Amino acid sequence: MKRLWLYGLILAALALSGAGWYFTDQHHRRDVAVRQSTVAANAAAQAIFSYDYRSFDASVANGRNFATGGFADEYAQTTGALKANAVAEQAIVRASVSATGVVSASPSQVELLVYVDQYRRNANITGEKVDQNRVVLTMVPVGGAWKVSHALAV
Repeated sequence: MKRLWLYGLILAALALSGAGWYFTDQHHRRDVAVRQSTVAANAAAQAIFSYDYRSFDASVANGRNFATGGFADEYAQTTGALKANAVAEQAIVRASVSATGVVSASPSQVELLVYVDQYRRNANITGEKVDQNRVVLTMVPVGGAWKVSHALAV
């Protein structure tokens, strides 16, 4: 009877130890994902939400490097429709990230609320205008890099 009790105690200790290791590992992996995806999201937002009519195709190609999945298709459609107006208006839009916060995170997906300021100039306005935007970017790891799989303006 004493041995059975001892085996049960050892088994319970092993189970608790394993669960503790698992949750510690998940927490660490989530923290790494948040750090890596935040860095990637800042670069992605600047690339995706910026363009220059003089080098529009290069601007779009740069933004496309940060997109994946259905968002990559959506980005291609949106920028394709935008090109004619951008060139006609001689539009230059430079995006800058002012703040980023975590909405939700797991080791395989991070949602970030990104505050993006867009500084824009074109032939129809005098000087430079600033648009302040908020967007939730869903970041996923693809081939060792974090990319935008979804964007939602809020």
